[in-house]
Amino acid sequence: MSTAIPTSTSITESAVIPAHLSHVWHFIKLQDFHAFWSKLKGSDFVKGASPETDVVKWEFKDGTMLDVKQEEHSSIDHYITYSIIASTPALSYSSVVSTVRCYPITSGAAEGQTFVTWSGNFSSDADAGVIEDARFKRQEALADLATKVTQKK
Repeated sequence: MSTAIPTSTSITESAVIPAHLSHVWHFIKLQDFHAFWSKLKGSDFVKGASPETDVVKWEFKDGTMLDVKQEEHSSIDHYITYSIIASTPALSYSSVVSTVRCYPITSGAAEGQTFVTWSGNFSSDADAGVIEDARFKRQEALADLATKVTQKK
């Protein structure tokens, strides 16, 4: 009998970002996540990694390095989908595909602001700790994004 805690391997975190979609969308590029996400020390293109798509190395302040591959991008529908293709140290699960999606809020009290979702679909070998860590990281990153877009230049 397994002692593993059954858990969903999909998460979605969301936030209302107090800025217009055009301002928020400016930050949603893999190579620019370090401009708002306080956990990232830097992010740079990995040259020669793939002739068909962009690969960006994210360096976290704790020393973790992720090679992130852009799987899909739409400037029309305002979303970006990416996967992690390499990690130092190694991940404890096989894979994850994540999507950051932005929606303009067009009516109501939040009109003119942006609704952002950040989802993750993990392989079945991801445990509850992995899912919760990803949830907290997305929450922190969305809070950082809200802070960044409201800063005076």
